[in-house]
Amino acid sequence: MSDEHPSCCAPSREVAIGSAPPVSGERGEHGVEQVRLPGGSFAMGNSNGDENAGDGETPVHQVEVAPFGIDATSVTNVDFARFVEATGYRTEAEIYGFSAVFHLALAAEPDEVMGPAAGTPWWAGVRGADWRHPGGSRSDLERLDDHPVVHVSWNDAVAYCKWAGRRLPTEAEWEYASRGGLEGARYPWGDELIGTDGEWRCNIWQGAFPRRNTEEDGFLTTAPVRTFQPNGYGLWQTVGNVWEWCADWFGPRYYKFSPGENPPGPSLGAARVMRGGSYLCHDSYCNRYRNAARSSNTPESSMGNTGFRTVSL
Repeated sequence: MSDEHPSCCAPSREVAIGSAPPVSGERGEHGVEQVRLPGGSFAMGNSNGDENAGDGETPVHQVEVAPFGIDATSVTNVDFARFVEATGYRTEAEIYGFSAVFHLALAAEPDEVMGPAAGTPWWAGVRGADWRHPGGSRSDLERLDDHPVVHVSWNDAVAYCKWAGRRLPTEAEWEYASRGGLEGARYPWGDELIGTDGEWRCNIWQGAFPRRNTEEDGFLTTAPVRTFQPNGYGLWQTVGNVWEWCADWFGPRYYKFSPGENPPGPSLGAARVMRGGSYLCHDSYCNRYRNAARSSNTPESSMGNTGFRTVSL
């Protein structure tokens, strides 16, 4: 991963890219609550001056999106398990035999830890880490039914969408939905990170990253998908908790020539867009838990802080 997208994301999987695992053509049942959005015009991009260099959050530009339906929450472990049970699908983490785990979340045998990632020593490749074993082979999904599924690659998310008759949101759709009708706001609820009552409004890092998380928001890693409060459109946790894959290829200069109506993202690229930040974000180095923030990773990469939500076809 380049210096433009450090630490709060995860290292790319350094293996040959193959085709996405096949999925049965039979339509599945998507059980996530839906929110129907009317579409319309909004100012996309960062107007607050706190963007990360190289992320391409500017210039702010007016974008029109068509009406669409979107999941009220990230896809959960229960939702993804339904897909796997129906299709026998194996994620890329399972096929490749490893995934990226944050060091404080490790639950693996010593010989299963492949060592720290270059440039991001708080991440380790862990053999046996996958969506069923988010910390490694010694972990499971007990009490995590309503948490977002993680260790799913972009390709895995697309496979789920194909089964469910859904698709991933475009980056423009994602930002429009996350803003919840608040023009230019930093966060889905406004501009202040912490409420007047001192309560946290999203699941991010508190303390000294990456060694000590004081867990003031109540969580070291993922939180249930309906934690905190939904935004003005009824969407839960679009920022914090887990990064969410979008359909687009990532282009740091795309906003300079993006079309004004239903922008699809660049026609090609090396990495796919991720939005929303995660439980690892902290403003000391990675303030990407904002509506306008952008990041990316390669489509076959998986990690313990990235999931997805879907939209209607």
